[in-house]
Amino acid sequence: MPAASTRVPQQERSRATQARLLEATVECLVERGWSGTTTTVVAQRAGVSRGAQLHHYPTKAALVTAAVGHLTERRAAELRVEAEALPEGPSRLDGVVDLLAAAFTGPLFVAALELWVAARTDAELRAALLPLEARVGREMYRLTIDLLGVDERRPGVREAVQATLDLLRGLGVANLLSDDSARRTALLHAWKHQLATLLTPVAGPPGSDRH
Repeated sequence: MPAASTRVPQQERSRATQARLLEATVECLVERGWSGTTTTVVAQRAGVSRGAQLHHYPTKAALVTAAVGHLTERRAAELRVEAEALPEGPSRLDGVVDLLAAAFTGPLFVAALELWVAARTDAELRAALLPLEARVGREMYRLTIDLLGVDERRPGVREAVQATLDLLRGLGVANLLSDDSARRTALLHAWKHQLATLLTPVAGPPGSDRH
């Protein structure tokens, strides 16, 4: 039994160490960029020994992709909780789009963008990042479908949701270069109206549902 009693605290310490490393990694990516983020700097910032960092994440690529993946999952969970406070009805779509738009302007998005740019010329990072981005893309799509409460089997719904995510991602990139809030607000206002139209089922003629 002593071994079991010491194993749990050790596992908890290990999880706590990983969490500190992942948080510190995203902070470094936001503040220093890809080139300024090193495993040594991250370990120092997290208050973790170099040996412990190497034990959990032996390469920089493994560390940064784990950080973005972990925090993306956490942010998605937070979005679901925040969405619970949104009202039902027509105004819900506006709230969901606003929540998603905020997700594409925060520190996590900045960190992810640093990785996208670096992966263009870093083969090791690209190999680690591609499967993560595929998973994150699927999860963001699923999250959006769930938050909007729409049926993706209806024609045009899948494309409308994906277009929304692509638009928000593009606006997030533009926002990094300058304060684009006025243009961003106008575009989102217009797109919300378009999206509501695209996602609203078209009623057939009377009696069309009879067999």
